[in-house]
Amino acid sequence: MSERYAASEAMLDRARRTIPLGAQTFSKSITQYPLGVSPYFAARGQGSRLWDVDGNEYVDFINSLASVTLGYNDPDVTAAVKAQVGDGTIFSLSSPLEAEVAERLVAIVPSAEMVRFGKNGSDATAGAVRVARAYTGRDHVLVSGYHGWQDWYIGATARNRGVPESTRALTHSFPYNDLAALDRLLDEHAGQVAAIVMEPMNVAFPAEGYLEGVRERATKHGAVLVFDETITGFRVANGGAQELFGVTPDLTTLGKGVANGYPLSAVCGRRELMMEMEEIFFSFTMGGETLSLAAARATLDKVVREPVVRHMATLGTALRDGTAALVERHRLGEVLSLSGHPSWTFLLIKDQPDASAFEIKTLWLQEIFARGLLSLGSHNMSYAHSQADVDRVLTIYDEVFALLSAAIGQKRVRAELRCEPLVPLFKVR
Repeated sequence: MSERYAASEAMLDRARRTIPLGAQTFSKSITQYPLGVSPYFAARGQGSRLWDVDGNEYVDFINSLASVTLGYNDPDVTAAVKAQVGDGTIFSLSSPLEAEVAERLVAIVPSAEMVRFGKNGSDATAGAVRVARAYTGRDHVLVSGYHGWQDWYIGATARNRGVPESTRALTHSFPYNDLAALDRLLDEHAGQVAAIVMEPMNVAFPAEGYLEGVRERATKHGAVLVFDETITGFRVANGGAQELFGVTPDLTTLGKGVANGYPLSAVCGRRELMMEMEEIFFSFTMGGETLSLAAARATLDKVVREPVVRHMATLGTALRDGTAALVERHRLGEVLSLSGHPSWTFLLIKDQPDASAFEIKTLWLQEIFARGLLSLGSHNMSYAHSQADVDRVLTIYDEVFALLSAAIGQKRVRAELRCEPLVPLFKVR
């Protein structure tokens, strides 16, 4: 047991007796955090900081998988939730908050004319696919990006255990920024495609004309275009990537930052399609849960009222450019690269002759965790981050990049590890 993470590791041992992997989320488990050099359990968060159960403090650039856009325990959101909890969390009738939050989404998101709520992003994407199938009378779905755990999507990935082959056969993946690949799938399944579901951007920006080309093809082939803006919504622009790039889908799925980390997601889009929700079954006992809706109302009001998106982009640009300069300083250009929107950048790692990308990533994680930085390979900015936080990260990177450069140059990456290296889970972007 490590000294720095003793309480976390003891809690992990306890949790694994009753919870598979010891965590409810793959991305918070030993599949992503190398055992022996990582924290596993958080005690609390405030602003841009997180404290683990051992008392170690971190500047957090994971932000609960990009769901915390305003910062932990944002005062406006917390006040709204505290005010609502005294009135109740769920009722035998609908809450006015449902309409109030729906109206705000319609005002912010270009494609939104009507809205239905879920509790996580997978609910929303599965709901959008069901709407598309009902509306078109077709079964096949084309996908690009990550869209959650449910059978319709995960069956098309390497994590397809337990998904019937008949379900897997209906979903087909295409690479981002490749219109020719999309054309091949549309031709192969002509007249059968209900929906094209995609993240409008993730690791890469869309090539010139790409999103417009997808929009044109969806219309031409009678398929419903769904933008999964679970992460990009309220991050790259208030109205998401569709606002940033000026391409409007038929349906949009939202989650994560819509309520600053409270469990809420949404399907929204054209009225004609959304009216299918009156016929299909998309219903949740907790769909009108009021604490998350109160959090969403406060979050959306703050996003509109204050320069949240601009702040994240400005600091994200400083972090991206500073990191790029350090990559060059430490001669790691053949190992590390940066991509993505400034509010959601990725530090990409390449295999080397004597060390795999996962061995290098494990060493990177080992060293940044030890210095008080939380990241899993991306920089998920929040409104709570400050220039001091960015400066702190760059100081840490200066130290860690020097160590990586020396370890790679001396063929000592494995020797520097105090744990077993991570192994691939599955690739979605």
